[in-house]
Amino acid sequence: MCRAGETSAADRHNGAFFIYSLIKMCVMKSVRVTKKQQLSFTATIISLLISIYVKAQDGNAGINEANTKVRSYFASGTNLMYAVGAIVGLIGAIKVYQKWNSGDHDTGKVAAAWFGSCVFLVIVATVIRSFFGV
Repeated sequence: MCRAGETSAADRHNGAFFIYSLIKMCVMKSVRVTKKQQLSFTATIISLLISIYVKAQDGNAGINEANTKVRSYFASGTNLMYAVGAIVGLIGAIKVYQKWNSGDHDTGKVAAAWFGSCVFLVIVATVIRSFFGV
């Protein structure tokens, strides 16, 4: 239980309490803001707002630029998917060969799983390429 003037641990981590305590300290210490400080603060806020307004651009131009950039990456991305599929296929072939030589009975399931993952990567790359018309 807190006495008057004390705060609980939950209140100390609250952002509103932090701001309140800063304001309370400033009032108690009689912090005075000079005219020069007020003008400086106002000028900073105005320059910030102007810079945000100046950096604004046409939304359609930005969307079209993003569209062309993303489309330019698709050829490289699908080629990367094909390469990953080939590497996964080689690793899968080695794993299946090892299981086959050791005489395991679940060689068929392992071969189907690895083959399925390779087919999935190739199909995904092809579908993405045809879906986006690249």
